[in-house]
Amino acid sequence: MADELVHIAVDRGVATITLDSPHNRNALSRQLRAELRGHLSAAIDDDNVRVIVLDHTGPVFCAGMDLKEAGGAAAGDQGVNEFPEILDQIRTGPKPVIAKLAGPARAGGVGIVAAADIAIAATTATFAFTEVRIGVVPAVISVTVLPRLLPRAAHELFLTGETFDATRAATIGLINSAVPADELDAEVKRYTDMLVLGGPVALAATKALLRSQPGDFATMLKLSAEFFASEEGQEGIVAFAQKRKPNWVPGA
Repeated sequence: MADELVHIAVDRGVATITLDSPHNRNALSRQLRAELRGHLSAAIDDDNVRVIVLDHTGPVFCAGMDLKEAGGAAAGDQGVNEFPEILDQIRTGPKPVIAKLAGPARAGGVGIVAAADIAIAATTATFAFTEVRIGVVPAVISVTVLPRLLPRAAHELFLTGETFDATRAATIGLINSAVPADELDAEVKRYTDMLVLGGPVALAATKALLRSQPGDFATMLKLSAEFFASEEGQEGIVAFAQKRKPNWVPGA
């Protein structure tokens, strides 16, 4: 649809969800939030989708909440109330999510980056937790951001609102890597090519494992043995022995 602010396209197991609201720097407006939730749900429910890539048009990845809509609204009517659901779709959904940034992320946009399993940015991208500078608190995004950041960096950047570059974002754990802009597509494809090789059930369970506290050996042994004996595990073992790709790999 021409008036969509978020688009989805699926190709060879990769669903690319693109924020396309450059007129307001891809801010999280009511319409954009609704469409993003809908496309994330569609990608999660589609058995043909193995990996989700969050992309954007325009020079900015996401500027955070739409402040025009926030002005004058009571606490219960603020758009930020819908934001945890979006972050949880990204963070706890069963499919790996890659955030691809060709440009800046601010506030809630950084929360999306942190919620993704893998984040790749162009070296020209910048980041900032700008909330304190407009008199609000980066509370919701702290759930996804703080587990990523070095504690000293979190205190400094949350409290000052200072802008920092992609190289520092990688150093403090916010993103996986910063690459030249002309290498961004290739770097994202490198990750998607690797991720589609993983068994979908195993990827979902591994993603859940990464969110959990370290378990005891008995619990982890049970999980491991069950997957060795599972239909997916047995297919992977046979495929390895036969020197072929498992049946879950797109195009195998």
